[in-house]
Parts: sequence; C-alpha cells; structure tokens
Amino acid sequence: MSLVYRSARADDLARAEALVVASINDLTVRHGFGPMATASPPNFQLFSLKDDPEGLWVAEDDGNILGFAWSWVCGDVWFLAQLFVDPAQQGRGIGNALLERTMEHARKSRAAHKALITFTFNRVSQGLYIRHGLFPKMPIYFFNAARERVAKELPETSLRAVMIDKSVATIAKLIEIDSIAIGTSREKHHRYLLDDPASTGFLLYIGSDCIGYGYIAANGHVGPVAVMRAEMLRDAFATALKLAADRPTEKISAFLPGTCDGALSLAVNQGMRISFPMLLMASPGYGDWTQYLPRNPGFM
Repeated sequence: MSLVYRSARADDLARAEALVVASINDLTVRHGFGPMATASPPNFQLFSLKDDPEGLWVAEDDGNILGFAWSWVCGDVWFLAQLFVDPAQQGRGIGNALLERTMEHARKSRAAHKALITFTFNRVSQGLYIRHGLFPKMPIYFFNAARERVAKELPETSLRAVMIDKSVATIAKLIEIDSIAIGTSREKHHRYLLDDPASTGFLLYIGSDCIGYGYIAANGHVGPVAVMRAEMLRDAFATALKLAADRPTEKISAFLPGTCDGALSLAVNQGMRISFPMLLMASPGYGDWTQYLPRNPGFM
C-alpha cells in the first residue's frame, strides 16, 4: 500500500502516543539528554479529537502509523501540540505534508495567532516552522528537583489559594485571567483540567481580589499558572510550589518561560535545575508571556 494521510480516529491515539514517545527519545538521546518521554494515556488528545477532529492527522502506510500531527484552537489562537514522524521514516516529506494539513486547520479556524513549543535543539523542525511563518520568540525551560529540596525555606507570600469550582462565576474569572495573561479564553481546557482527577486547580487571592490561578498535577508538576499582572507571577509560582511540596510526590517540576524573571530566580534559589530547553515559536505579534507558565508543550 502507498502512504496515505487521513484524519485521526480515537483508536489511533494510543499508537500515535507510542510513536511520539519514541520520536522524542530518539531526538533527546541523540543530543545528549537521554530519554525524556514516557507513554501516558492520550486523554487530552482524545478530548481534542472530540472537540475538533479536524486538528488531528496521521500518516499511514499498510496499517502502520508513520507520523502524527495534532493542533487545537482556542479563541483566535491556533496551537500545534504535536508533530512527529517515525525516526526511520524521516526525509520522506511526511512532516511537511502533515504540517500543511494542520496549517489548513489554522486557516479554516481563521486564527489570528499561531504558536507551538518545540525543543531548542530541534533545528530541522525550526526551519520548517519558520518557512510556515512561525518564528522563535523565547526559551522555555523545564525545571525539576526533589520535593524536599524545593520545600526548604520557600518564601512566604500574601496570596491565598482557594480550590477552583465549576460555578459560572469561577469560569468567568478564569476566562478573564486568561484573556489578560495570554490573549484568549481557554474555557474548554479549564473544563478538561477540572474533570481530570490527576489535576488540582486553585484560584489565587490578595484579600478579596482574585488575581490568578494555578494547577498542580498528582506527580508534582506545576502549571498552567496565570496572573492578571506580571509582577504577581513570582508569588503565584511560590504559592504553587508550596502546594506541590505539601503533597507526597518525589519531584516537583514546571515549565518556565525565559521572560519570567521572578519565577526563574525563585526556581533556581529553591534548587530546581534545568533538565532541557524548549522554544516558543509563533506568528508575528504573539508570544510575550510574562504572566503565564505553560503546563506542557502540548497543552500550552
């Protein structure tokens, strides 16, 4: 059979996840970082497929998935969550063909902004993205450390954390915060996180004023975190670290943009270290994240 490109189906997603993990580890091992990725249930991919099936594509040959592309849209932002090709099949133009299909998804959605997060050392992919109008904007660093080290002498803040509920007022506040912090509503993604038993969300208050939110995963990962003003981000991150450190996890981790000076300084002061560097690429006019810490490269 010949190579075909088709819309992804639900029963493709576990195999696509295995391909993504293998592709990431092939890349990170070749660049001296060792294997970084482990397989996990494709829950967010399945959520995205149900929400907007036009954003997920596979390249298939004789029943074998050779490439996978996945994009989602929120408001006027289109985001390329994943684009990976089987390492043994690279050089056949599969990545470019999949990217063309996801870019068509962006055109149909009439998104004003396009963005993605890729590995800083993934030079071939960066050239491909630049040819399609997405340019390097800022580094994003994956930090982690042992929980005991992070918990030691965490600075006190004036912020109060309150568990997120699903009330109309709370969802409206989350929409407001995101619209200020990253320029678009992510209501559907908040609903996804609030239904995820492995995630805990909280609103952040100064007195009676809600100034931001954050999430902590069961494995100690922090993010996303967003605030109404950039100067609040360090304290929001400190509060999230304390909540994460109160859990019985082995490690604490977070993705921190290079534009977030206070959060970066706090991470280093608490003994967190950079595991690997990533890069936000975006269309002109988007990507100045000083009020936002992403969850991961697929969720943003």
